Amino acid sequence: MRSLLLFYFLFSAVFLFAQDDQGYKTPPKDILDLVLAKPTPFVNVDNKGEWMLLLERSPLPSVEELAQPELRIAGIRINPNNFGPSRSVYSVEFKLKNIKNGEVYEVKGLPEKIRGSAVQWNPSQNKIAFTNATNKDISLWVIDVATQAATQIVAEPLNAVMGSAYAWVGDNEIIYKAVTKTLDQQPGKPLAPTGPVIQESKGKAAASRTYQDLIKSGYDEALFEFYSTAQLKKISVVDQKMVAVGQPGIYGTWSISPDKQYLLVRAINKPFSYLFPWFGFPHTIQVLDANTGARVKVLAQNPSNEGQPIGFDDVVNFPRQFDWRDDEPATISYVQALDKGLGKSKSEYRDAFMTTTVTGEAKELFKTKRRYNGITWGNKDLALVYEGSFAERKSRINKLNPSTGSIDSLYERSSNDNYADIGTPVTKQNEFGREVLLVQKNGELLLDANGAGPKGNLPLLQSWNLKTGQRKLLWQSEEGYYEYVVNVIDAEKMLFVTRRESPVQTPNYYLRELRKKKPVFIAITDFKNPYAQLEGIAKQKISYKRADGIDLTADLYLPKGYDAKKDGLLPVLIWAYPREYKSAADAAQVRGSKYTFTTISGGSPLFWVTQGYAVMDNAEMPIVGTDGKEPNDNFIPQLYLNAHAAIQAIAKMGIGDSNRVAVGGHSYGAFMTANLLAHTKLFKAGIARSGAYNRTLTPFGFQAEERTYWQSPEVYYNMSPFSYADKIKTPLLLIHGEMDNNPGTFPIQTERLYNAIQGHGGTVRYVQLPYESHGYTSKENILHMLWEQNQWLDKYVKNADKNKPGTGASEKKSF
Repeated sequence: MRSLLLFYFLFSAVFLFAQDDQGYKTPPKDILDLVLAKPTPFVNVDNKGEWMLLLERSPLPSVEELAQPELRIAGIRINPNNFGPSRSVYSVEFKLKNIKNGEVYEVKGLPEKIRGSAVQWNPSQNKIAFTNATNKDISLWVIDVATQAATQIVAEPLNAVMGSAYAWVGDNEIIYKAVTKTLDQQPGKPLAPTGPVIQESKGKAAASRTYQDLIKSGYDEALFEFYSTAQLKKISVVDQKMVAVGQPGIYGTWSISPDKQYLLVRAINKPFSYLFPWFGFPHTIQVLDANTGARVKVLAQNPSNEGQPIGFDDVVNFPRQFDWRDDEPATISYVQALDKGLGKSKSEYRDAFMTTTVTGEAKELFKTKRRYNGITWGNKDLALVYEGSFAERKSRINKLNPSTGSIDSLYERSSNDNYADIGTPVTKQNEFGREVLLVQKNGELLLDANGAGPKGNLPLLQSWNLKTGQRKLLWQSEEGYYEYVVNVIDAEKMLFVTRRESPVQTPNYYLRELRKKKPVFIAITDFKNPYAQLEGIAKQKISYKRADGIDLTADLYLPKGYDAKKDGLLPVLIWAYPREYKSAADAAQVRGSKYTFTTISGGSPLFWVTQGYAVMDNAEMPIVGTDGKEPNDNFIPQLYLNAHAAIQAIAKMGIGDSNRVAVGGHSYGAFMTANLLAHTKLFKAGIARSGAYNRTLTPFGFQAEERTYWQSPEVYYNMSPFSYADKIKTPLLLIHGEMDNNPGTFPIQTERLYNAIQGHGGTVRYVQLPYESHGYTSKENILHMLWEQNQWLDKYVKNADKNKPGTGASEKKSF
């Protein structure tokens, strides 16, 4: 008996030790105030440049809200009480602003406690539709811009479980998906299973990704069918006359023809897959009459994605990417693989682009030599076609004549080469209300580009002569500011709306008109800085080299009023995310802009600049494939070179204490962090959030790694920090959302790494955030996460022994 009591006492003591510090905590006030600061409104400008909709976003939800009932089936997270998505972000305040006179109008007639989303302007830009969610249902509303008045259009609830819940049909009609059953008809959960859950493979290869929230039982199947079944209906927003369109069904996606006479529908069929989310289920592609719902044409009966290729350049071996041609009344396009969907197979052409009408036969319009990536329609003589190859890291823009099918290459670049990115074409609304290429009177296109270069991003607008290939700069953000085009209102006048910011200037919207004797530049918003606590902090983009000569950059933030001579060396937090490249030149490019305004989100590392740290955010961690090898063949050595160079850089600046450096990251950045602690002694501590640490659990590829575990087992083993958990002695804080839905980052990844480090005597702490997904959203969890990180950094970095050897830039190699 005494032995039992002793065992109970010891077990209880260990259990209590493992479960200490229970209950939510809050970080220091400077951090708390930044988290709870009210952000500037989201702005939605009409395409005429006459009105803007100002949307105030909902505050951080409580953990109690996250804890509400939720179904996780078929790759979807469903609110079972209102037939909509769970975990949505809403707008809680709607205002309209007249751009010409600057007047701001409250919208009348809104729901008392508005939770708006899915905002859409009608083609004429005089009405705005949105959905409003309550705990019981989702309703459809329309705002009349002229009167600034909102009206609920239909009394019955919408089904927003999957795909679009509604769409405009012209200016005064909307097609929407209605709920077909009431909650009391929900399938009851059986008290006991009717039998085992069985899956079987009959000798055919069927690789799949590690998707989450999949169907797992017959009961899940019944729930998915119940919640996703909807009835399409059409209603007039003028007199509320409504007609049903077709029969109830599971409509994954649907879209209206440019002439508003037909619907292109993807109807989900049984059997539902247990290996793929809903988009991989068997489905029928069909055309319905938009007025009666009568089936006009069946375009394809496609099987599930099980057994289909899953490589990065692979596609399904059946017709895909069905869509309407934007510049014709009712022409349908789709793509068919010519290489059986196998991107690495030998084939002169990869894809055939097909077109058909609702009554005619399909015909091939053109073929692509690389994988088809999309099309922007213009007119009967012009469209732009995009193709590319992940394996080659190549991207190409082609000129297509839709009348003849002739296709010619216009521009090709490395998809990793940001400096060579010429931008995306500016579009306009055509007579059907669809977006098509904006072709100027001289036949040239307009391109909206990031303007990437050695000075960072300086967004620009340029013209493109398709005959000569010449591009002419029309406008570019001036140095000292980060300004980009939001809407081109009138190309002939060069009249457009921009968003402009600087390190000390809050982002605001402006109206520019270039082709006047005196160019117009007018502010149309005046948002104030929501982060006053960050005023006075120093921000700069620093450049440095790693040992093999590759140029690197990082965004460096220093505390307000910091003086190196007076204040001495600072503790350092490096936050990063590795990326793979096929060339050193692409890896060395400057990314982002040093002229952006400092904004902050719950997961940001910038909070610690208020706590006396030097923060190196977006520290480049390129992994480069050299000498014909894949990038990940040298993942660990290159990771070391990147981290070592960052520490050396800030130490040489006389700012950072190389013996008091922490490293952190989220997702693949967490994976990076654990690897750095396993293979180097550069750091005093690490923070790893929502990562994957055992790559054998993602055996069919991960991130940019195309090879499978069985093709390159040594790569998977060597890149897995779990394989070297016995080497992780630097203090590591592990954080993970309890309900992470990201493929590959199951919570068990963190649980097992914690167990392994603990089992080998490492210093590690594991914090699981209740109800959180891959990104964290609830106020209590975000504040507690920041408290945990602050405690960890202060204990193991800021207050660590400044003179203790064996860490920092002095280390030469330990992998």
